[in-house]
Amino acid sequence: MILAIDVYYIDDKAKSVGILFNGWQDETPFGIIADYRDNIAPYQSGEFYLRELPCIMSLLEKIDLSKVDIIVVDGHVYLDDGKIGLGGHLYQALNQSIPIIGIAKNPFFTNNNQVKEVFRGNSKHPLYITSVGIDAELAASNVRAMAGKHRMPTLLSFLDQQTKLFKSE
Repeated sequence: MILAIDVYYIDDKAKSVGILFNGWQDETPFGIIADYRDNIAPYQSGEFYLRELPCIMSLLEKIDLSKVDIIVVDGHVYLDDGKIGLGGHLYQALNQSIPIIGIAKNPFFTNNNQVKEVFRGNSKHPLYITSVGIDAELAASNVRAMAGKHRMPTLLSFLDQQTKLFKSE
Protein backbone atom coordinates (compact mmCIF):
# COMPACT_ATOMS: atom_id res chain seq x y z
CA MET A 1 0.00 0.00 0.00
CA ILE A 2 1.20 3.50 -0.84
CA LEU A 3 0.47 6.51 1.38
CA ALA A 4 0.74 10.05 0.02
CA ILE A 5 0.67 12.89 2.55
CA ASP A 6 0.19 16.65 2.29
CA VAL A 7 -0.30 19.38 4.90
CA TYR A 8 -2.10 22.71 4.50
CA TYR A 9 -1.81 25.67 6.86
CA ILE A 10 -4.06 28.53 7.88
CA ASP A 11 -2.49 30.82 10.44
CA ASP A 12 -1.33 28.53 13.28
CA LYS A 13 -3.60 25.64 12.28
CA ALA A 14 -2.84 22.70 10.02
CA LYS A 15 -4.77 20.02 8.21
CA SER A 16 -2.87 16.88 7.26
CA VAL A 17 -4.34 14.47 4.74
CA GLY A 18 -3.17 11.04 3.70
CA ILE A 19 -4.51 9.12 0.75
CA LEU A 20 -4.04 5.38 0.44
CA PHE A 21 -3.70 3.58 -2.87
CA ASN A 22 -2.40 0.23 -4.08
CA GLY A 23 -0.53 0.95 -7.29
CA TRP A 24 1.28 3.79 -9.01
CA GLN A 25 -1.23 3.84 -11.86
CA ASP A 26 -4.32 4.03 -9.61
CA GLU A 27 -6.64 6.91 -10.43
CA THR A 28 -8.54 7.02 -7.15
CA PRO A 29 -7.53 6.33 -3.56
CA PHE A 30 -9.20 3.59 -1.55
CA GLY A 31 -8.84 5.53 1.69
CA ILE A 32 -8.50 9.08 2.99
CA ILE A 33 -7.30 10.04 6.46
CA ALA A 34 -7.30 13.58 7.88
CA ASP A 35 -5.89 15.16 11.02
CA TYR A 36 -6.11 18.69 12.42
CA ARG A 37 -3.62 20.46 14.70
CA ASP A 38 -3.45 23.85 16.37
CA ASN A 39 -0.50 25.95 17.53
CA ILE A 40 1.70 25.06 14.56
CA ALA A 41 5.28 26.35 14.56
CA PRO A 42 5.99 29.22 12.14
CA TYR A 43 7.68 28.52 8.81
CA GLN A 44 11.49 28.61 8.86
CA SER A 45 13.39 28.49 5.58
CA GLY A 46 15.53 25.36 5.37
CA GLU A 47 13.89 24.02 8.54
CA PHE A 48 10.44 23.28 7.10
CA TYR A 49 10.37 19.87 8.76
CA LEU A 50 10.08 21.52 12.19
CA ARG A 51 6.64 22.72 11.15
CA GLU A 52 5.44 19.82 9.05
CA LEU A 53 6.85 16.68 10.69
CA PRO A 54 4.72 16.89 13.87
CA CYS A 55 1.61 17.17 11.67
CA ILE A 56 2.62 14.13 9.65
CA MET A 57 3.47 12.08 12.73
CA SER A 58 0.06 12.88 14.22
CA LEU A 59 -1.63 11.72 11.01
CA LEU A 60 0.42 8.52 10.98
CA GLU A 61 -0.98 7.57 14.39
CA LYS A 62 -4.28 6.90 12.58
CA ILE A 63 -2.78 4.35 10.18
CA ASP A 64 -1.50 0.79 10.53
CA LEU A 65 2.02 1.48 9.28
CA SER A 66 2.80 -2.23 9.02
CA LYS A 67 0.67 -2.22 5.86
CA VAL A 68 2.38 0.81 4.27
CA ASP A 69 5.06 -0.06 1.70
CA ILE A 70 6.07 3.49 0.79
CA ILE A 71 5.24 7.06 1.79
CA VAL A 72 5.11 9.99 -0.65
CA VAL A 73 5.54 13.49 0.77
CA ASP A 74 5.10 16.91 -0.75
CA GLY A 75 8.65 18.14 -0.41
CA HIS A 76 12.27 17.06 -0.55
CA VAL A 77 14.06 14.14 1.08
CA TYR A 78 17.42 15.86 0.58
CA LEU A 79 18.14 19.57 0.57
CA ASP A 80 21.81 19.43 -0.29
CA ASP A 81 24.90 17.31 0.22
CA GLY A 82 24.67 16.18 3.83
CA LYS A 83 21.45 17.97 4.82
CA ILE A 84 18.14 16.18 4.86
CA GLY A 85 14.73 17.68 4.23
CA LEU A 86 11.25 16.76 5.38
CA GLY A 87 11.30 13.28 3.79
CA GLY A 88 14.66 12.46 5.35
CA HIS A 89 13.49 13.53 8.79
CA LEU A 90 10.34 11.44 8.36
CA TYR A 91 12.46 8.43 7.38
CA GLN A 92 14.51 8.86 10.56
CA ALA A 93 11.40 9.36 12.72
CA LEU A 94 10.07 6.04 11.37
CA ASN A 95 13.35 4.29 12.25
CA GLN A 96 14.20 3.92 8.55
CA SER A 97 11.44 1.33 8.25
CA ILE A 98 9.42 2.75 5.32
CA PRO A 99 10.92 4.16 2.09
CA ILE A 100 10.09 7.81 1.43
CA ILE A 101 9.68 9.57 -1.91
CA GLY A 102 9.69 13.35 -1.93
CA ILE A 103 7.92 15.09 -4.79
CA ALA A 104 8.49 18.83 -5.08
CA LYS A 105 7.26 21.37 -7.61
CA ASN A 106 10.29 23.58 -7.08
CA PRO A 107 13.98 22.69 -6.93
CA PHE A 108 16.11 23.16 -3.87
CA PHE A 109 19.06 24.99 -5.35
CA THR A 110 21.82 22.75 -3.95
CA ASN A 111 20.47 19.20 -4.11
CA ASN A 112 21.38 18.47 -7.74
CA ASN A 113 23.23 15.27 -6.83
CA GLN A 114 20.19 13.66 -5.21
CA VAL A 115 17.32 14.88 -7.39
CA LYS A 116 15.73 13.22 -10.41
CA GLU A 117 13.69 15.44 -12.69
CA VAL A 118 10.46 13.91 -13.96
CA PHE A 119 8.64 15.50 -16.88
CA ARG A 120 4.99 14.52 -17.17
CA GLY A 121 2.39 15.35 -19.79
CA ASN A 122 3.27 18.33 -21.95
CA SER A 123 4.74 20.31 -19.09
CA LYS A 124 8.04 22.03 -19.66
CA HIS A 125 8.56 22.07 -15.89
CA PRO A 126 9.65 18.91 -14.09
CA LEU A 127 8.71 17.49 -10.75
CA TYR A 128 11.75 17.12 -8.51
CA ILE A 129 12.02 13.64 -7.03
CA THR A 130 14.24 12.65 -4.12
CA SER A 131 14.07 9.41 -2.17
CA VAL A 132 15.47 7.37 0.68
CA GLY A 133 15.06 3.64 1.24
CA ILE A 134 14.25 3.19 -2.45
CA ASP A 135 16.47 3.63 -5.50
CA ALA A 136 16.15 7.17 -6.91
CA GLU A 137 15.66 5.94 -10.49
CA LEU A 138 12.89 3.58 -9.39
CA ALA A 139 11.24 6.35 -7.39
CA ALA A 140 11.32 8.64 -10.45
CA SER A 141 9.96 5.86 -12.65
CA ASN A 142 7.10 5.26 -10.22
CA VAL A 143 6.15 8.94 -10.23
CA ARG A 144 6.40 9.06 -14.02
CA ALA A 145 3.99 6.07 -14.20
CA MET A 146 1.32 7.67 -12.02
CA ALA A 147 -2.08 8.26 -13.63
CA GLY A 148 -2.82 11.63 -15.17
CA LYS A 149 -2.05 13.67 -18.25
CA HIS A 150 -0.55 16.67 -16.50
CA ARG A 151 2.61 17.58 -14.63
CA MET A 152 1.00 16.70 -11.31
CA PRO A 153 -0.35 13.13 -11.12
CA THR A 154 -4.12 12.80 -10.68
CA LEU A 155 -3.92 11.36 -7.15
CA LEU A 156 -1.58 14.09 -5.95
CA SER A 157 -3.85 16.79 -7.37
CA PHE A 158 -6.75 15.14 -5.54
CA LEU A 159 -4.68 15.08 -2.34
CA ASP A 160 -3.89 18.77 -2.69
CA GLN A 161 -7.60 19.55 -3.11
CA GLN A 162 -8.45 17.52 0.00
CA THR A 163 -5.98 19.40 2.18
CA LYS A 164 -7.43 22.73 1.11
CA LEU A 165 -10.95 21.71 2.16
CA PHE A 166 -10.08 23.10 5.57
CA LYS A 167 -12.44 23.13 8.51
CA SER A 168 -11.83 23.09 12.22
CA GLU A 169 -12.76 19.94 14.05
